[in-house]
Amino acid sequence: MRHPLRTFWLLVTLCIFVTACGSTTAANPAPAAAPVTLNVFAAASLTEAFTEIGMKFQSAHPDLTVKFNFAGSPTLVQQITGGAAADIFASADLANMKKVSDAGLVGDSQVFVKNKLVVIIPATNPGNISTLKDLAKKGVKIDIEAPAVPAGKYSLQALDNMAKSPDYGSGYEAAVKANFVSQVDNVKAVVQKVQVGEADAGFVYRTDVTASVSDKVKVIDIPDTFNVIAEYPIAVIKNSAHATDAQAFVQYVLSADGQAILTKFNFISVA
Repeated sequence: MRHPLRTFWLLVTLCIFVTACGSTTAANPAPAAAPVTLNVFAAASLTEAFTEIGMKFQSAHPDLTVKFNFAGSPTLVQQITGGAAADIFASADLANMKKVSDAGLVGDSQVFVKNKLVVIIPATNPGNISTLKDLAKKGVKIDIEAPAVPAGKYSLQALDNMAKSPDYGSGYEAAVKANFVSQVDNVKAVVQKVQVGEADAGFVYRTDVTASVSDKVKVIDIPDTFNVIAEYPIAVIKNSAHATDAQAFVQYVLSADGQAILTKFNFISVA
């Protein structure tokens, strides 16, 4: 014998239970994943290229925010060894990467791109400079990076290479150095001083002649015979709280898309 009334109340009870469970779920949804911010400490010369790389990486990883700290490589080393919150370090030379590696602060590093030096002069050319030899003229004002900064170190190496050539001679190096009016802590500072005419010439990377300054400065190439090819290494910080995401960023930099962006900004690809 069937009991329709009992069946009815069983269905009512089941509906109330299901509704209550649904209400509980709606009122207490699963917690959303915490937003992730990747702190990328990168050499100042990477500013434009890495900014675009960061935008592209974020578009593919909407749960991530890439935050950049651009400065001279020695400054970044000081910050990282001093305990600054960083997930990735991209240096403009191997020596500064070695410092943080020797301190046990990064994992394996790898060279992800290369660069080379040029000399820039203001578009108005107040120093009347047309060749590298003109840098030795008395009274020319030259800006350069400090020797501890990779670009400054490379510039001094290039001058030393030129001094060994009969085309320039040892006196050339001494004369150019006598014209140094400042030695700053990053390449962007040199670009700024030259483009506003505070200096007659400056040693910077080819990549620093960006679209925003290309009409304000002229470029004098340094022949490869004397130039120094800069190698840029990148590594994940060992104590990064987001090591997996940081490694994904490094892989994107090394990918075909990342390398294409770097070469667009006149870097030399390692692919």
